[in-house]
Amino acid sequence: MAVLRRMAAVLAAAWGLALFLALPALWDLAADGKSSAAVSEGLSGAESGNAGAEPEPAAEPVDSGGLRGVWVSYLEWQEMDFSSAEAFRAGAGQMMANLADLGANTVFAHVRPFGDALYPSEFFPFSHLCTGTQGQDPGFDPLAILVEAAHGAGLSLHAWVNPYRLQAGGTPASLCDASPAVTHPDWVRRTGTGLYLNPASGEVRQYLADSLAELCRNYDIDGIHFDDYFYPTTDPSFDAQDYAESDGALSLEDWRRENVNALMRLCHGVTAEYGVPFSVSPQGSLSGCRDGQYSDAALWLAEPGYCDVVIPQLYWGRDYRKNGSSDLALDTLARTWLSLPRCGEVQLCFGLAASRIGEGDGGDRSGPGTEWCSGRALADQAQALERAGAQGIVLYRYDSLFGNALYPTLAEQETDALRVLWTLD
Repeated sequence: MAVLRRMAAVLAAAWGLALFLALPALWDLAADGKSSAAVSEGLSGAESGNAGAEPEPAAEPVDSGGLRGVWVSYLEWQEMDFSSAEAFRAGAGQMMANLADLGANTVFAHVRPFGDALYPSEFFPFSHLCTGTQGQDPGFDPLAILVEAAHGAGLSLHAWVNPYRLQAGGTPASLCDASPAVTHPDWVRRTGTGLYLNPASGEVRQYLADSLAELCRNYDIDGIHFDDYFYPTTDPSFDAQDYAESDGALSLEDWRRENVNALMRLCHGVTAEYGVPFSVSPQGSLSGCRDGQYSDAALWLAEPGYCDVVIPQLYWGRDYRKNGSSDLALDTLARTWLSLPRCGEVQLCFGLAASRIGEGDGGDRSGPGTEWCSGRALADQAQALERAGAQGIVLYRYDSLFGNALYPTLAEQETDALRVLWTLD
């Protein structure tokens, strides 16, 4: 009963009871083929040239009780002071105060970025981010402080984990003897850019699931979160031997997708035992998910047992064009996701790119004068998505909003606009 009460409280606090009341209607729309029309009412068509216009009023008031989150990545930890528990606590306290003032209700804290951890673990060494040296104990527990600071500010904290990545792009520069790359070299697969745990290994899957159980047991976290780093390559040589040793009943692509699905099922089963919601943020493009990283996010939405929340990364603007195509424009992608069949146990939220502020998104209309220089791109995107039926918004990332050295004025304008949207109630 305690677990059930805790799960109910977490879900109610993080996403709002209204979401659960609204979900059956959204499911009915998807089932009878009316979703696309309903979504179009909430998203003013980018194709028509009105992408930057105020979204049309919804028939019902926009629910403001959904997920309002911000990702805090390992890049933020590079700027944090880990010299003592007191110094880290001060930085964490300021971070959570800023997020609470913004109107956020959830922080996704990167606690396992490279097969290492921001907490003492039986499975992974301390992260190099804590002291500069992987495996070196900083003398305190950063995750415990983050949980305390988040809860003290009225925020939920979800532990963000990279499932497979051990080393990428030369980060970390060196791996300690306790890294899984050293202790279990047979579990490791290599690409031109780094080292990864083998998605085809049942031992790896169990190891990762057991490591999530450790997090759930030892910390009062409000969720576990996977990002979009699944298969790091489409190269057949990456796992050619593993595939050759399989029964060959599936194509290489389907076999890889089933390996990821098996991990998701196993990890969801573990988090469900502890009453801890399990979320995932796949790529914004469904084809990129399915064919690029072998993550079958459409399946995870349609069937129970894989995750509790899906947060696709819609990291392009509403007016995005590339070679004249709007296929990756936020509105186009959102319509596709919102029209997918969705089971009642899974919520659909969206990730937005605060990192695009001032920079643009590489589209034909990117740069000065576009929405990314408007000072309210994120607020407009979030409002349009919520009106269309999104059950929450998560922003990537904290420093783009609160530590933006390149575009400080624009970042301040963006946070002001978000604050108005997120604190109306």
